[in-house]
Amino acid sequence: MGDSSRPPQSPAAQAGSQRTVAVLGAGSWGTALANHLAAANKQTVLWARSEKTAQQVRQQRRNQSFLPDVTLHPSLQCTTDFAAAVTAVTDVLICVPSSAFKDIVGRVAELRQTGVDLIWACKGLEPDTGRFLSDYLDDCLPDNSRYAIISGPTFATELAMGLPTAITAAASDPEYASTVAELLHTERLRVYTSTDINGVQFGGALKNVYAIAAGISDGLGFGANARVALVTRGLAELGRMAECLDIRRETLMGLAGVGDLILTCTDNQSRNRRFGIALADGLSIDEARLSVGQAVEGIAAIRAAHRLSAKLNIEMPIVEQLYEVIENGKAPMLAVQTLLSRKQRDENG
Repeated sequence: MGDSSRPPQSPAAQAGSQRTVAVLGAGSWGTALANHLAAANKQTVLWARSEKTAQQVRQQRRNQSFLPDVTLHPSLQCTTDFAAAVTAVTDVLICVPSSAFKDIVGRVAELRQTGVDLIWACKGLEPDTGRFLSDYLDDCLPDNSRYAIISGPTFATELAMGLPTAITAAASDPEYASTVAELLHTERLRVYTSTDINGVQFGGALKNVYAIAAGISDGLGFGANARVALVTRGLAELGRMAECLDIRRETLMGLAGVGDLILTCTDNQSRNRRFGIALADGLSIDEARLSVGQAVEGIAAIRAAHRLSAKLNIEMPIVEQLYEVIENGKAPMLAVQTLLSRKQRDENG
């Protein structure tokens, strides 16, 4: 039977098949996503700050610093020329720490003044204000721009190895959410769509807070019972804040919410969980961060969550104790004891 038997592609599917992508940031997640796109026959260029990294990708098909055991697809391009990467593609995918997000977006906006289709995979909030990253996009992107966030329970190495993964692509424009989903979707990466941009950002940023808490609990040897109780009460805290921020319950209970929360709290591939374990072992904040060797987004997220909970007058005792550990040097064991000694209450009160 010939090709005429095939149903016509949707406009989003057609657009997804024709798009080209610049992935900005050659850390583990940026490299994994770039490799995924290249393997899916999308024309993809990875931008790296380091010429050493770019040469490794081009010549050895490796990123020794972040994905040393993964052979990268032969069609994946890599450059340190930011302008060349950004100006020649249909979509820009930002995969940098949230602390660098504003700088990268500003550079993109300068180069794409007639508009840009922008995707970001950063999980965090604005460090200084605690605002969602999308709030900054509204302020600085040119007219005719569209943007989407991708988030969910994902470890870079597993995606790069082709293991089954599911994420959410959220955009206020449902058509662009579908376009991004078609761009990324393969038989091993399932992409769901949403229009709840703030909800997806909220889940991705705040789960890191509780991953640090789970790491502390396990590092102190408190076992599985304590870990699950902590994650469950963390979800209750998230629910109270989400309600105040008008975030959809289904988003909080979905891949970008509880899915990502469970993943980062229970697996040592999570850098935030490892950071918590290091704190429990007696390392200082700086020593623990160095032991992880990558950005620990949960540190800034704890500060932002603490600030926001005070502003909204929401009780978040786990966040409060983590803030005491991070900002005031409270011993992790003492923070746990403070939580355990709280007054008895109704679970749903």
